[in-house]
Amino acid sequence: MRRCHPGPPFLVTSHRNRRTCLENPRSAPPPSSLSVKQPSPLLCPVMAVLSVLTPFLALVLCMVTGYLLLRSRRQHKVVDPGGATKAGFKPWVDQDLQDDSEVPTHEDEEGEWVDSTDDDDLQHVPYSPERHPEERMLQRSQDFYALMNQRRSVRFISPEPVPQEVIDNVVRTAGTAPSGAHTEPWTFVVVFDVDTKHRIRLIVEEEEEVNYRQRMGDKWVNDLAKLRTNWIKEYLDVAPCLILIFKQTYGVLPNKKKKTHYYNEISVSIACGILLAALQNVGLVTVTSTPLNCGPKLRLLLKRPANEKLLMLLPVGYPAKDATVPDLKRKPLENIMVHI
Repeated sequence: MRRCHPGPPFLVTSHRNRRTCLENPRSAPPPSSLSVKQPSPLLCPVMAVLSVLTPFLALVLCMVTGYLLLRSRRQHKVVDPGGATKAGFKPWVDQDLQDDSEVPTHEDEEGEWVDSTDDDDLQHVPYSPERHPEERMLQRSQDFYALMNQRRSVRFISPEPVPQEVIDNVVRTAGTAPSGAHTEPWTFVVVFDVDTKHRIRLIVEEEEEVNYRQRMGDKWVNDLAKLRTNWIKEYLDVAPCLILIFKQTYGVLPNKKKKTHYYNEISVSIACGILLAALQNVGLVTVTSTPLNCGPKLRLLLKRPANEKLLMLLPVGYPAKDATVPDLKRKPLENIMVHI
């Protein structure tokens, strides 16, 4: 075996388990016997360019990755019941209609949530309502249908006062509606005060004019033309009573903690349907109104908390003596029911 002289480093190759010493260029073995080949001269400029661009390419890659991650997080964020953004998904809360003009308040973002209350051991009691004979059932169903089939949306309302006790019973009836986990997420604000009614009208008409002129679009406005409606809401002043129905997007317990109100909008909508039936039952009329973009201002006017959002506004009273309604026809039973 040959000794290696001091000098340039040597390369070890596996050729019959012997070391090959690279003492100097002259004594180096032929290139074909080395395990490492010299790169092609054509690759040198390319490698030089890549070595210069590598930091810039890495920076661009990091920026693109960060953008994609941020975009993904934004798409998966939803609005929680209080108005603050929150990761996760709660279909009973997040799929409710949101008021885009509502600005989240500091009150919305604070507070802890509770998953359950002291009602976990709720007692169950026997239930045995009156059962009618089939003939009586048929008669009652026909009578109730005949009563409800007379219900119409009336925009010409008499200023004649209505008994407050009747309104109390009507609202009490609406409060019998079912609700998600029996949270009863509704607030009925009944307005008899003349000045407050007028201020409500000013808020509604200001927004409704913008709705008709800009937000609703030509198709929506044309569809309403046959009903002879516009942004002038005189009945808000004339009707002796206004009922504003708010949905409670979450509950607030005495200890200030928040409680989830499951399917709050569906629950309140059912209560509104029962409310309409109760009004029809006592001979009062109304027109269902859902003032677009008026909710926040009306909530502040009526001093309602941040967890309440306006769902519906009903002017209530007797029909005016000269009241008219569009001659509309309802779909026959075969068009709204399917037997299986």
